[in-house]
Order: sequence, then structure tokens, then C-alpha cells
Amino acid sequence: MPASIRPFALALALCGTLIAGVVACGSGGATREVAAYITVPSPSPSTPAQWQRLAKARFAVNAGLAAGAVHQWIVKPWKAGAFSKKAKGRNAALVKAALAGSFAYHRLLAARRNAQGDPALSRAIAPLAPSIDSLKSLPGRLRKGDESAVGSFDAVIRKVKAAGKSAGVPVRPLVPSSPQLARG
Repeated sequence: MPASIRPFALALALCGTLIAGVVACGSGGATREVAAYITVPSPSPSTPAQWQRLAKARFAVNAGLAAGAVHQWIVKPWKAGAFSKKAKGRNAALVKAALAGSFAYHRLLAARRNAQGDPALSRAIAPLAPSIDSLKSLPGRLRKGDESAVGSFDAVIRKVKAAGKSAGVPVRPLVPSSPQLARG
């Protein structure tokens, strides 16, 4: 065999061996069986104190994102008159407000779930459950141009921030980006 063809022949033989090995293994059942015995430690907290600390932090982040979204894309445009009938860019403002309303609703639901990890926070948030649930229909009202929905969102956000503060978890507004709003 000429010297220039030997590397190609060797590579072809190795590829054929690899392909035959893969085909012989079938669907990879042996790999799955071995992988079932390998344990990977999860980064979850192990003590109740760690759970509580993380619950408070998660609550603060989720409630802060909801507060930031409501303020940035609902309250500020409303105060600027962007929702009025003849305002320039009204449709875009209403769509963003509806997205922000949906985002805020889902972040408040997550914050309510996070609050269950801390007894004081759970007691503070429990009375707000009906208020948070009432926000479900508000994004649709915002999309239709109903400006009374703005006050409802703002009132619930203020109540959640006050409840967090009373439980020792200050909530600072965090403004989510537009892609975060779109993802929900």
C-alpha cells in the first residue's frame, strides 16, 4: 500500500470499528443501567435553616420582579398617559402592559409558593392569596385597554411588599428585561 493511503485506510478501519461497536451495543441499555447507579449530589439545601433562608431569598426575588414589571410597564406608562385612546404607541404599551401583568401574576404565584418555606412569611402572605388570584384576569383587561386594572396591580404589589417587610424580607423592585417578560 502506498504511504499516502495508509493514514486514510487506518482512519477508515477505526471508524468502522467504532460504528460496529455502537451498533453492537444496541439502544444503549447498558449505559443507562450503569448511569442509574451513579449519584450526583444536588445543590439543594439540607437543613431547615437553609430552606428558610432560600425561601426568603426566592420570595424577595420573585416579588421584586413582579413589582419591577408592574412599575416599569404598567404604572409608569399609565401615569404618562400611554394607555389613553389617542396616545402614540398605545397598542405597543398595552401589549407590554399585558405581558408585564401576566409575568407579574406568575412571579407572585411563585413568591407565594416560596413563602411557604418560612413560617412568618407564610403567615404574612396567606391573607393575600385571594388578591393574588384576582390578578389572573387583569392582563386580559389591560390588553383591552381597561385602565382600572392598573390600580389593582399596584395595590396588590404594595400589599405584598408590606407583607414581606413585616416578615423581615424587604422587597426591592427588580425590572425584568423584555425577553424575560416574553418568557413569563
